[in-house]
Amino acid sequence: MAFSFGFGGNDIDTSNDAEIQQPAAPTITPAQAGAFPVAGKPQLPATRHDLSHMLAAMPSKIAYSLLDVKLDDGSVVQLPRRELWDVRVQLMAEEEDNAEHGVDADGSGLGTHDVKTGVYEGGFKSWESSVDLVKVLAAQGKVSAAEQLPMRIIELGCGTGLPSVSVFQWTIEATTPATTAIRQPTSFIVADYNPTVLQLVTLPNFILAWALSAREHTPALRNAFNLEDELELLPEVVAAFQSYLIANRISLTFLSGAWSAEFIELVYSGIPDDATDSGAAAATLLLGAETIYSPFALQAFTEATFSILQREGAKQSTSPAVALVAAKKLYFGVGGSLDDFVDQARARGGNVTTLREEADGVRRGVVKCILQS
Repeated sequence: MAFSFGFGGNDIDTSNDAEIQQPAAPTITPAQAGAFPVAGKPQLPATRHDLSHMLAAMPSKIAYSLLDVKLDDGSVVQLPRRELWDVRVQLMAEEEDNAEHGVDADGSGLGTHDVKTGVYEGGFKSWESSVDLVKVLAAQGKVSAAEQLPMRIIELGCGTGLPSVSVFQWTIEATTPATTAIRQPTSFIVADYNPTVLQLVTLPNFILAWALSAREHTPALRNAFNLEDELELLPEVVAAFQSYLIANRISLTFLSGAWSAEFIELVYSGIPDDATDSGAAAATLLLGAETIYSPFALQAFTEATFSILQREGAKQSTSPAVALVAAKKLYFGVGGSLDDFVDQARARGGNVTTLREEADGVRRGVVKCILQS
């Protein structure tokens, strides 16, 4: 099943919020427990991807643009994103190469659909609710908890990863020789159903955030921006990126596949030991933007969210894990809604408060969820 939310084939900053005719919502049966079930088609298994292998598979250069996000205090944060046309070029080249060698494509390329159920879940594009979540994160103090406690940022259904990338960028900007010595480990665990999304947009956006923030004082980046709006991924650039993460106790973990019990185990087994001492307190921030766009996704996301909140709650009584969820008030024609998530969360014992509401265009909101103590 493929459907569109009415934003066309472009990314968030060039699309319109015009409402269009939507297909009818699918019939749901109790047996369908997955996030993106398709009859006769297994879901992608939960998989962790090695950062070194992902970096080795990066193209020689990536084209990017800057998304201006106006914050509530009137300031503007600029978030880098790999250009969609650049992603298309790489996808087409890989499809041609696969065809020459008789390899089947995975079907997760960029087409006219926003989502193709069970195949591609919309991760190449940036959605409005991810920007709403960035604004909320900024208003919450740009996440400074890592100065006192180890910090874990877990983003489910990350796609282009704007919320996680914003926290990563703020972490870089706040790092000085003095703070590096006292700063606690920071772990980013970013997950998307499609591994190609992680490889083609999520990781590039993290690299871009680092490169643009560190270019003035990183010798390896001096010749990496010779072309306007392009970053050359020279070997020394990739090496400097990896060295920066190690020196500043920042880890990046990439997970793909369906939300499941196996997925939750990967979330925790993939966090470095120095950031997850099982007996130590830590600040865990769970993020999700545009992840509940159908009843299937809503159920699976809620279960995954509460599995993490409960696991965190069982480990420590201080600094409870916080989930920030951003979504549309209603996904026309496909059945998901933010109100449904709130109802399900409260039924599971969650304390849910509204942090932000947007009335312009499609109505949206951001809620905070913690487990009742």
